[in-house]
Amino acid sequence: MRARAADRSGYVERGGVRIYYEIYGTAASTLLLLPCWSIVHSRVWKGQIPYLARTYRVVAFDGRGNGLSGRPLGAEAYRAEEYMADAIAVMDATATERAVLVGFSFGGHLAALLAANHPERVVSAMLVAPAAPFGPGTGVQSQRAFLEQSHSDEGWAKYNRHYWRRDFRGFTEFFFQEALNEPHSTKQIEDCIAWASEISAETLIDTVLGRFLSQPDEEQTYRKIRCPVVVVHGDRDAIVPYARGQRVAESIGAPLLTLEGSGHMPIAREPVVMNRLIRDFADRSTGRVAVPAVLRRGPGRRNRILYLSSPIGLGHGRRDLAIACRLREMRPEIHIDWLAQHPVTALLERANETIHPASQLLVNESQHIEGEAGEHDLHVFQALRRMDEILVANFMVFQEVVEEGQYDLVIADESWDVDHYWHEHPDLKRCALAWFTDFVGYLPMPQGGDREAYLTADYNAEMLEHIERYPRVRDRAIFVGDPDDIVGGTFGPGLPSIRGWTQRHFEFSGYITGIDPIDIANRAELRHRFGYGDHEKVCIVTVGGSAVGGALLRRVIDSTAAIRRVLPEMRFVIVTGPRINPASLPHARGVEFYGYVTDLHLRLAACDIAVVQGGLTTCMELTAASVPFIYFPLHNHFEQNVHVRYRLNRYGAGHCLDYLRTSAEDIAAAVIAMVGQPVRYRTVETKADSRAAHLLMDLL
Repeated sequence: MRARAADRSGYVERGGVRIYYEIYGTAASTLLLLPCWSIVHSRVWKGQIPYLARTYRVVAFDGRGNGLSGRPLGAEAYRAEEYMADAIAVMDATATERAVLVGFSFGGHLAALLAANHPERVVSAMLVAPAAPFGPGTGVQSQRAFLEQSHSDEGWAKYNRHYWRRDFRGFTEFFFQEALNEPHSTKQIEDCIAWASEISAETLIDTVLGRFLSQPDEEQTYRKIRCPVVVVHGDRDAIVPYARGQRVAESIGAPLLTLEGSGHMPIAREPVVMNRLIRDFADRSTGRVAVPAVLRRGPGRRNRILYLSSPIGLGHGRRDLAIACRLREMRPEIHIDWLAQHPVTALLERANETIHPASQLLVNESQHIEGEAGEHDLHVFQALRRMDEILVANFMVFQEVVEEGQYDLVIADESWDVDHYWHEHPDLKRCALAWFTDFVGYLPMPQGGDREAYLTADYNAEMLEHIERYPRVRDRAIFVGDPDDIVGGTFGPGLPSIRGWTQRHFEFSGYITGIDPIDIANRAELRHRFGYGDHEKVCIVTVGGSAVGGALLRRVIDSTAAIRRVLPEMRFVIVTGPRINPASLPHARGVEFYGYVTDLHLRLAACDIAVVQGGLTTCMELTAASVPFIYFPLHNHFEQNVHVRYRLNRYGAGHCLDYLRTSAEDIAAAVIAMVGQPVRYRTVETKADSRAAHLLMDLL
């Protein structure tokens, strides 16, 4: 799922070549994001567009040769002059009189050419790792190496047209590993290789030959530029040497911003830094003055908390509300703002909590997760990786809120974006951070093979390095559970044990159900409240706050007739949650349907048996209420299949079934066998929310 869709898109045709463009936002001032080398297309700007389009009109287009633009034949079609003319044509087609230009790599060179040759159309220009045809790292030798047969296929010998024709994929893998040479860049490399697959080797050869046709001494052209310019360059750039960026800045007389430790593609690898640099540069160029969304507090206002609750599962919201309630009991003057997404906002609204207005700007992560799911199948690790542009967009919202609101404490319940980017950029941290999670460690599923094992270990290693390098970012890390709830094994080959490392770096609250034990003590009263008869057997079927569980609901509904033939007193209550329409499900005798209910935990405590998905919250609520239940972990969901199942086994709770191997008849047999059977679960603590609140108090 994209973090933001285009408001308008179209084509402009020039010389028989169609150029595809997209427009985002409706502001008066325009940012034109220029195409880089046609080995990738405009999706390379995915980390920038959602953020920049909130304050600027953003226009981006696919360079000829890739994406949805045309693929003309021959080197002449790929001269720099043709790309420059395409940019002017796109500006005309989008009614863009003047724009702030942002160009990366070849696009940086293109931005310089436009600023020099069309000054009336350019407000200012940011050149990121500009691939100018002068300075260190250029020359005739590179042309000869590209054109002639090579005796080697190693290293940069792959930058050769003959090799491309033999193994184009091999070249793109090598090239992007060089372009993204920072550690832990697997996702960015995968993206670029996929985008490169949309151009053929022959077309890419034409783009290089076209560049050779456009290589007179361009330094004099750069010296003609008179608009404001800034050059941004990583000092570890292995594609365009940093020294060339220095030469470009000197030629123009522009400032050079150095990104320490950065490679060639900071727009992909350092999106937060680049977003802020682009926005600040555009603001200065256009005279835009940012207006704070929140008034800064006076010296007498204290104890301000910004609470972030994960939208992937409503259980986070319920436990976070319980913690907030305990904090207010301890310190009544506390003020809590919630930065949250649907469906958590529905829970918060019913509790009369204060939802920060910027919550409306967040991209819905739950919707993305649903889009990644199949039939009771969610490869959650890969889904989280593919959520990268959404996490960047949402972090940018968060950072603005925390800077404008001057909070004393951020409580982040599995807000992965905040934890990641504050560790990546600790200078952005503005207040204390309390980090909550109920699992630690990405784990590979067997079906993922060696590649997934490598990727999960790489992501874990990055997290471990973050904590080791910047231990001050997490002022308090709290594991929602006990030390014995942590799975065994290691984070990956050569990495520490998950249990040992977590015990050293976390404090433990115990499991927080968010349920008041007084509410569930009198089961007979609860049954009477919900209209459950004394002689009825009630089976509740629920799949949480997302739409992923629709297939399981249908299969359970298919089992109800067989169950009722043996147990005619069985009453089925289907709770679909906020994102599944009850009317979309098949109806059956003895089955009633509800959408989202605020008291699901009480209904679960009142039932005789439950059939649920493998989410931790619902399963632990059933465990706390000593209700027999059957749970179906989502296929490929490492958290449900490993972390949650391990914890439930420790509590001796629930009966796990595999959806792929379980028919409606199997479900019927399991329900019939389990209903009415006594359970002997390990007791779930009842004061964990108070313990968590106490762990937070000294951060205020």
